[in-house]
Amino acid sequence: MIYRTLGRTGLTVSQLGFGAMRLPMTEVEGESRVDRELAIPMIHRAFEGGVTYIDTAVGYCHQDSQRVVGEALKGWREKIVVSTKNPNYGTDEKEWWTNLENSLERLQVDYIDIYNHHGIRWQAYETEVAPRMSQWMRNAKDQGLIRHICCSFHDSNEALMKLLDSGYPSVITLQYNMLDRSLEEGIAYAHTHGIGIVAMGPVGGGRLGADSEVLASLIPGINRVPELALRFVLANPHVSVALSGMSTMRQVEENLATCSDEISLSEDDKAAIEEHLARMRAMAELYCSGCGYCLPCPQEVKIPDIFRAYNMGRVYGLWDHARASYAGIGASQWNPGAKADACVECGECEPKCPQKLEIRRQLAEARRALEEG
Repeated sequence: MIYRTLGRTGLTVSQLGFGAMRLPMTEVEGESRVDRELAIPMIHRAFEGGVTYIDTAVGYCHQDSQRVVGEALKGWREKIVVSTKNPNYGTDEKEWWTNLENSLERLQVDYIDIYNHHGIRWQAYETEVAPRMSQWMRNAKDQGLIRHICCSFHDSNEALMKLLDSGYPSVITLQYNMLDRSLEEGIAYAHTHGIGIVAMGPVGGGRLGADSEVLASLIPGINRVPELALRFVLANPHVSVALSGMSTMRQVEENLATCSDEISLSEDDKAAIEEHLARMRAMAELYCSGCGYCLPCPQEVKIPDIFRAYNMGRVYGLWDHARASYAGIGASQWNPGAKADACVECGECEPKCPQKLEIRRQLAEARRALEEG
């Protein structure tokens, strides 16, 4: 395993972090729970392989992730940097403290190394954190219950830079991968401020976890897309930890092998990836830029979402993810709307498209590609 310094915390951490968000699940007395028989050996194997950073949160794995991490930490606590999060952004201080106390109990620890405001945005920092919650964090640190005040981040590059300028967090966990480089400038800016960066989603929330003939051929000697994706993130010298949400022992073994290898991506490799992905992005925009001007559809067809899934397949070769994304449209209350089969070819969408796409024809093409597989 290769190790890096986590910003101004001074902590030395493995460049591979264990994300405990996608642990294998099972059913116990009618409730969804983490499968301990699978998950704990996975976590222990990662620790044995040199992983010293693990990240969890209150809501992960149906609120069971923290407990499993706590069970897995027995005998390992002093060697592992533990990260978890507080999702509270309200005005009730007691509720905030209850979240912290519950996390300490579930993790079976006396202190938390990296304690995050969960999913912070700049507006929340200005209106909720800076005026009062920052003091709760500082009080918890003064009491020795947490070691470092941190946050996981979901906002724009501009917001990231303002948060960095505030000087408040010591570590920021954020999204960064080959398909989402929107925060790359802010990541470099964080380095100049001594702020540690933990990159979550190195395989793009699963998008880069599947095979793709298109992406697998980018760099000679790297034939698997997940390895390429992980190496891409770790090739950024301003990233301290690549946080991988591992759900199988095979993923653990493969990630350990990748992150224990001194070989990284050369500047030529990175340039080749950038050039290829730029061409792919340009190609994707020829099909649909996702502007949403075609909406609303009278039949509630989620046109941009359908085309986004279709592009994942025909541009990036990520057909498994594309078909799974398409199947999820309308499958739950969190993803409402209709698939391409609901299109009645009324044509109302096409005059509104700034790219003048033949939306009806392309919806039919997308349906065939995404349904028939």
